[in-house]
Amino acid sequence: QVQLVESGGGLVQPGGSLRLSCAASGFTFSIYAMSWYRQAPGKERELVAGIGNGGRTNYADSVKGRFTISRDNAKKTMYLQMNSLKPEDTAVYYCSVFMMSRKWGQGTQVIVSS
Repeated sequence: QVQLVESGGGLVQPGGSLRLSCAASGFTFSIYAMSWYRQAPGKERELVAGIGNGGRTNYADSVKGRFTISRDNAKKTMYLQMNSLKPEDTAVYYCSVFMMSRKWGQGTQVIVSS
């Protein structure tokens, strides 16, 4: 079955960087668009960035110029490089793929605080 496992979250100071990873299994990773979402406390889950099977990317306005999404089809892994982190980036970050329905990983916590 589809499995998405996120890693790389943690506590970081404002202005710092983190790299999130999403290891995928149970489906043909290379043919699917993949996405990162996040959910902050008390807020709805929101799209952060997406990457198509051809590598085309899109970003939420709030992260443009700071975050970079990428994928390695050979490793069946998606990444989110997060630079210049702000306290408002604090959230649980989820890896996601849509196939018949949206599938989610368990999430990885990112806390940006001094």
